[in-house]
Amino acid sequence: MTSPYFASKRAEMAAGQPISTLMAQALENADLLSLAAGFVDEATLPTDAVRRACAAMMADDRAARTALQYGWTPGNPKLRAMLLDRFLREQAIPVPNAPSVEQVVITAGSNQLLHLVAESILDPGDVVLCAAPTYFVFLGILANVGARGHGIPTDDQGLIPEALDEHLRQLDSTGELKRVKAIYLVPYFDNPQGTTTPPERVSRIVEIAKRWSLNHTIHVIADEAYSELRYSGPHVASARCYDADGETVIVAGTFSKSFSPGLRVGWGILPVNLIEPVCNQKGNMDFGSPNFAQAIMTHILEQGQFDEQIDVLRAGYAPKLDAMLRAADEFLGPINGTSWTHPSGGLYIWARMPDGLDTGPEGPLFQRAIQEGMLYVPGQYCFPGEGEPVQSNTMRLSFGVQTSERIGRGINALARAIKQAQASV
Repeated sequence: MTSPYFASKRAEMAAGQPISTLMAQALENADLLSLAAGFVDEATLPTDAVRRACAAMMADDRAARTALQYGWTPGNPKLRAMLLDRFLREQAIPVPNAPSVEQVVITAGSNQLLHLVAESILDPGDVVLCAAPTYFVFLGILANVGARGHGIPTDDQGLIPEALDEHLRQLDSTGELKRVKAIYLVPYFDNPQGTTTPPERVSRIVEIAKRWSLNHTIHVIADEAYSELRYSGPHVASARCYDADGETVIVAGTFSKSFSPGLRVGWGILPVNLIEPVCNQKGNMDFGSPNFAQAIMTHILEQGQFDEQIDVLRAGYAPKLDAMLRAADEFLGPINGTSWTHPSGGLYIWARMPDGLDTGPEGPLFQRAIQEGMLYVPGQYCFPGEGEPVQSNTMRLSFGVQTSERIGRGINALARAIKQAQASV
């Protein structure tokens, strides 16, 4: 007789996250106009640059053998030094207590960095304060370690510092401040809202984290995955620029959106006290992210091809953003109660439907939208389980994959589905 199989508690906590289902729907239905999954445009993928980088490495026997061997747990030293130098040079203001290369850790995409940080600072029942809405994959990471996400109100400039301060005051009054371990922030072209947090607000959020670090450090996790994808307006300095002693802010970066998601090269810039615990976790997990991919990215940076690719992406995505905004004006604008954000970069727009129109998978709109030939991310997935209530009439729309023409068709299909859903209730 076969014994019953029991999954671990950790596996049970990881179940039920929407990202895999949404990505599968987008990949399996070629005719579906997916404005859901945040894939990058295949036409912009840097095939020639990677082909040349691989050829150059393979032509040098020593470089080839090094790239094909195991690497270092914290990552390729040369790549780490180049990333740190680039980070420091691109800031609009000086970085206080500038981090050393030892504080840079290479990961398999920024999601692995977020996972390693969660494993290193969170225990079951701990609290992370997030924008409401926030990146729903990060909410899955919190669920995976048994932590609790608390949603903080937002506006068109992201997380509201006064609301954050008040929420921490409430947690202090109920004795739960000791469970708060981090504030999660996506300061550039936020996923899912597309908003950019202005410098004075980022500075205020870091100050609030320091002031409420009464029992232990409350870290600010600055997920800067989209920092390179700016299509208009000035560059905004990293949250690390407002961390005077360098002990609060954790920076997460990645080449997935700005170069190639298939290479899976991300990184973190950590406070000194987190280097050892994160690298210990990473050593147990993989003792070094894929060395070959790191060697490719090192070559790409050395040859100046990364900056060339950024120019390609900006030229490719900016017209798509314009196309989605124009289509929203044309097709959603006439529908009373609809509104949407107007990002200056990134890959997403956040849209609100008329009050009472549930955009969730069990609501009247989701299946009608699929029947009309388009797919979106229901906004309910982007709200933490506690704090600010779920706004069930919201959705995330991505303009990254589709052509401008197909984006227009997708928004038109959404408008038809909205009208049908309204007529049915």
